[in-house]
Amino acid sequence: MSERFLHENIFRGSVAMKQLAQTPVALCGVGAVGSNLAVNLARQGFSLIILIDRDRVEPHNLGTQVWTEAEVGLFKAECLRNRLFDDLGLEVEARPKGLDARNAKKLLRGAAIVVDSFDNSDSRNTVKTYSTDSGVPCLHVGLNADYAEVIWNEAYRVPSPGGQDVCDYPLARNLIMIAVSVASESLIRFITSGEKKNYTITLGDFAVKEYS
Repeated sequence: MSERFLHENIFRGSVAMKQLAQTPVALCGVGAVGSNLAVNLARQGFSLIILIDRDRVEPHNLGTQVWTEAEVGLFKAECLRNRLFDDLGLEVEARPKGLDARNAKKLLRGAAIVVDSFDNSDSRNTVKTYSTDSGVPCLHVGLNADYAEVIWNEAYRVPSPGGQDVCDYPLARNLIMIAVSVASESLIRFITSGEKKNYTITLGDFAVKEYS
């Protein structure tokens, strides 16, 4: 086990760390949730990561996501791939494409687990349908204002489309980081034990509650 994961290895054990390193995970959307989650997973020992996002970095992304000013205008998936290599020497796959019903099977090929962190209902519905039809486990992570949810596909309901532009949503960085931590732990527990638990998170009272 690499020294860079020493503390995770002490905490989780070598068997668990091997499981994490050998499980391919596709992140659908690498914005506020997905970019931070990718960095978190990579620093916990995940090594087979697929990054799917068609968007480019915009100035308003800098406060809630992992980008630098120098990356404004570049594809998020490619920037994140480069970031993980520069930071950890980790080679991951970037797929800077829009995911829809026509290409979902192709873009998600090779993934043993899918994480939906998209910011729109159409894309979330595509991922949910793919997971249901293919049997590939999917964890949905979403947030708005002071509320977040981390829910496996079987219990997930796609939210209705909102009339507000996604750039105008209230979005607290601290809520993002809590949601990322809960999502990371949910993925790890599923990979190492087969356990699927769902959670809701509210920032105002720092509450993480099991959802059923």
